[in-house]
Amino acid sequence: MRGFNLIPADINLGLISRKTVFFAFSLLLVVLSVAVFSIKGLSYGIDFKGGIMIDVRTSGPADLGAMRSELGALGLGEVALQEFGQPDDVLIRIQRQPGGEEGQQAALTKVKQALGPGVEYRRTEFVGPKVSSELLLDGVMAVGFAILAILIYIWFRFEWQFGLGAIVALLHDVVTTIGIFALMGLEFNLSTVAAVLTIAGYSINDTVVVYDRVRENLRKFKKMALPELLNNSINQTLSRTVITSLTTLLALLALYFLGGEVIRDFSFAMIWGVLIGTYSSVCLAVPLLLYMNIRRSSRQDSDKETVAPASP
Repeated sequence: MRGFNLIPADINLGLISRKTVFFAFSLLLVVLSVAVFSIKGLSYGIDFKGGIMIDVRTSGPADLGAMRSELGALGLGEVALQEFGQPDDVLIRIQRQPGGEEGQQAALTKVKQALGPGVEYRRTEFVGPKVSSELLLDGVMAVGFAILAILIYIWFRFEWQFGLGAIVALLHDVVTTIGIFALMGLEFNLSTVAAVLTIAGYSINDTVVVYDRVRENLRKFKKMALPELLNNSINQTLSRTVITSLTTLLALLALYFLGGEVIRDFSFAMIWGVLIGTYSSVCLAVPLLLYMNIRRSSRQDSDKETVAPASP
């Protein structure tokens, strides 16, 4: 019995021949992302701007919608609420108020008056600008170390040329994700940093799958023209790539529309990351190998060349 193939197994798309279009499109995306980030900047969340964090327990399951409306009407700026453990535990985050410590205390008093007496205040913390700056630096370092670790992994598993191609595609995904957040004014917080790291892992997984087929074909077909070999490798893994991306998107779309306000920005970042990561793995990481002077043989290869099959 034949398995289900969303894309025909004998498909032969000429993606490598369109590499100039893909490179121009990717360069345009990166330039626009950098320009929007430079002009508008990111809408940093409380994690990176500082503010007030309040851990409260309600008398019953918390009505986050009602609480969000009550606190949003106080004029305190950005207010974020999320369940914290049990359904009656809520973590409230309010952006840092002007006026130093007196301003923070005044905001806390307004919150207590708005929520009423039926709320237990378990913990109150003020996140200052120093702590928020450290969190931002830690987030940037986390992304940087992740990219470095991926480069080392690809270098040892394949060759350094493959590592460079993968890192270019990965930086493309990270920069465009930051650009889309700056363009749409979405909140950039620690959850978004987690999304960026997840996007990096997803994108490199797709890239490794295609690179593995490229390496296999390089050993089998030593005299096949490199553009044809790369194009065949993409087509041979295209069905797996598309099916993996679609199934991941189904879960992410459910989270985006049904998961509530708390994880909506995270879900959006992941949806964008899956789309741009799939694109970069197929249309950017592999065509870049044409310019990387990759070797056509390895120590493990035999002297006998496998005959290349006829093109469909």
